[in-house]
Amino acid sequence: MALLSIGTELTRGELVDSNAAWLSDQLTSLGYEVCEKVTVADDVTRIAKALTRLASEASLVVATGGLGPTTDDLTTAAVARGCGVPLRRDAAVYEHMKRRYESRGRELLETNAKQADFPEGAFVLPNPEGTAPGFEVALGESRCFFLPGVPREMKPMFLESVCPRIGGRVRDAHQIHVRTFGLPESEVGRLLEGLEEEGITLGYRASFPEIEVKVLSRAATEAEATERGLAVAKVVRERLGDFVYGDRDDTFPAVVGGALRDRGMTLSVAESCTGGLIGAMLTAVAGSSEYLLMDAVTYANSAKTQVLGVEVDVLRGYGAVSAECAASMAEGARRVGGSDIAVATTGIAGPGGGTDDKPVGTVWFGLASEEGTLTLRHLLPGDREQVRTRAAYIALDLVRRAVSGRDVECHDTLKEVRR
Repeated sequence: MALLSIGTELTRGELVDSNAAWLSDQLTSLGYEVCEKVTVADDVTRIAKALTRLASEASLVVATGGLGPTTDDLTTAAVARGCGVPLRRDAAVYEHMKRRYESRGRELLETNAKQADFPEGAFVLPNPEGTAPGFEVALGESRCFFLPGVPREMKPMFLESVCPRIGGRVRDAHQIHVRTFGLPESEVGRLLEGLEEEGITLGYRASFPEIEVKVLSRAATEAEATERGLAVAKVVRERLGDFVYGDRDDTFPAVVGGALRDRGMTLSVAESCTGGLIGAMLTAVAGSSEYLLMDAVTYANSAKTQVLGVEVDVLRGYGAVSAECAASMAEGARRVGGSDIAVATTGIAGPGGGTDDKPVGTVWFGLASEEGTLTLRHLLPGDREQVRTRAAYIALDLVRRAVSGRDVECHDTLKEVRR
């Protein structure tokens, strides 16, 4: 099958085509093999030409974009040209649009009404989230689906209207997602060497700073594909060990929060270089108030002293970016927050501020609990945002490992440990 992304804003690089990535993932999960992705500008001739070629080579084509009311929304007209049929106005769609506009005190103009026009013979796909319906046409031996380019409209339409119409066609594939943090992609690949065989394919998706491993299994039946996929995924998890944190629908902060909740533990956070990223990640998860008691962003040295009780002598003698400061921040956060465990970050995210002894990317972490205080130093690569993001992940991973009884000193970026 093939994907067709339509929009001049895509060909110019003004927008990233997230729709194609999402659709590829969904279709692969259904057992389809996405063989080609094409991006074309808003031009009737180019769209029609691309569609005709893809339909001649693929049994299924899913296209997004160009269904809106503006003059550059040309997909419907291009499809009609490619199919060699005229456009017809769908009376039911037009009346629905008219009532929707009137309910908002607006008049349905002809520029908007064109969204009720479809290639003759098209099957209309409802759009509960917007005004532009999608549609399906047959072009030769190919089934072609056309969806809006707006992700919040496209995704539910695909799941609710397209999947029921195509989902039953493939029954011999099963895909499992294994999500990891803490290893570079090359190391993940090395650890999983030799697992691919006939019917088993491993895919890797780097979504900084995570690596996702996708196990795709194909067999004669769906049951056999599922059984083989689960067996290989088990080996993947065994080889990657504690660097695996979850499955397809898991998020890193949700898994950390779940570990705290499962053990009835509470957390306090003290941030300097991460500037609130850790707290933002945690509080993005519903129910985080069950375990997160405090997130203190103590960027200035004075705040570290006044809020967390870091002694002036520590800051003068060792500096803010030090094991001693990180330990004191974590201990202060645990004391002030009244939590079971606390984590702290202090470092140099760059691009300036580094020295020979403490180069840009140096981050100290403190982890305090009733068992004592652990400090770790990492030298993190990347630009400012990459350093801050990676540091926030490492801090959360330290919490995850500590509350789960795992080794907290196994990161490949670890440079120094002090207890």
